[in-house]
Amino acid sequence: MSEVVDLSELKDRYLSGLRILNYSECTLYNRLYDLDLFLKWCDTRGLSDPRDISKPVLERYQSHIYHYRKKDGDPLSVHTQHRHLASVRLFFKWISQENYIPHNPASELILPKLGKRLPRNILNTEKVESILNGIDVSKNVGVRNRAILETLYSTGMRRGELANLQVGDVDVHRGTVMIRDGKGAKDRVVPIGERALMWVEKYLTEVRYFDFTDYDRRKEPLFTLFSSGRNKKQSSDKSIGAATLSDLCRKLLRKFDVNKGACHIFRHTAATLMLENGADVRFIQELLGHEELSSTQIYTQVSIGKLKEVHTKTHPAKMNRTKK
Repeated sequence: MSEVVDLSELKDRYLSGLRILNYSECTLYNRLYDLDLFLKWCDTRGLSDPRDISKPVLERYQSHIYHYRKKDGDPLSVHTQHRHLASVRLFFKWISQENYIPHNPASELILPKLGKRLPRNILNTEKVESILNGIDVSKNVGVRNRAILETLYSTGMRRGELANLQVGDVDVHRGTVMIRDGKGAKDRVVPIGERALMWVEKYLTEVRYFDFTDYDRRKEPLFTLFSSGRNKKQSSDKSIGAATLSDLCRKLLRKFDVNKGACHIFRHTAATLMLENGADVRFIQELLGHEELSSTQIYTQVSIGKLKEVHTKTHPAKMNRTKK
């Protein structure tokens, strides 16, 4: 068996190993967050030696996660509980494989059963248009925000994927965007609509002072597409960041009485409306970057427009209206 190392040091070694194996920054961030929660819980109970962690200890932590309440008094969602515990289970699997402990105490830990959740707060076309047109574009930040929301809505990309975009990832001639290192560390090319592309060009030329049309991605270095606020074209520009994107979208949505949701609502809405307008579910799968078709098919349950139309035409229970 390897030398005795405390849980905190093992966490650092584990995450370093994942980085070497080319795990995405998003995965690394989530694992770090989940493990820090667990180690904090262990620290308050004087548990630092991995050999002191048994299945009963992990079950007590699982109970703690189940009964935990957020600041607003709500419990953690089942998906969040599942993720926290899955990270801990993978951590101890690695500790065992590296022979820091003789056996894996988490091998028989049963995770919460996940149901299939439908996307919530799908917007209709009119609502999306009112939100987009309601952005004040008389200021530079408004032009940037409009370009961001148009891109999210047009491409259906995730917030982290948008935050990582570089100028050279947008192909103005083909009308496409290269999404690099998406979920699962996979690249994909997706279309971007003419209107979204127009706002991106406007942002780059009028706010970032970037000559987009003459940019040669083969010869010039990559620059962040959406910056956190600086206007000049510099390679040191800081990306707007996923958390800032969420705050931005959340504030704009609340302004238009959409009280839940942030960036992902544009992804859900794009997929649902495209299905209702006749897009094939396999195209939506490719657009969203889903590995499994079952992940995309959930939108067919939300796309209620066609079903409602058929229901109205064919269901025998109809309202009897008295003629005047």
